[in-house]
Amino acid sequence: MNNLPTENKDLTQSIAQIIEQARKQVKQTVNSSMVQCYWDIGRLLVEDEQQGQQRAEYGKYVLQNLSERLTVMYGKGFDVTNLRKMRQFYLAFPIRDTLCRELSWSHYRRLIRVEDPSARQWYLQET
Repeated sequence: MNNLPTENKDLTQSIAQIIEQARKQVKQTVNSSMVQCYWDIGRLLVEDEQQGQQRAEYGKYVLQNLSERLTVMYGKGFDVTNLRKMRQFYLAFPIRDTLCRELSWSHYRRLIRVEDPSARQWYLQET
């Protein structure tokens, strides 16, 4: 790129900016979709399998079995620990519309560790 005429450098830079912006938007869209996916998984774990209760009565076996099946189907990311975090995520943010699209799953994993709901909401608004 250093040996290109000036007009080609400008054109290249303009195109590079467009590509970088598109990649950024794709990354944000994928991230937002995955956060929604994890929220939905958490909702299903709580509502369908837990009958709306805070704790499941079925124990570790169901999560372990589910984890094994999902890992075979989709690879890493669905271990028992992550499934528990998805369940905690839904319990911490039961209203989907309160989720912030700009936050990643890593951000939400940190937020769900904040036990006080008002403190958690404050951190959410400050991000």
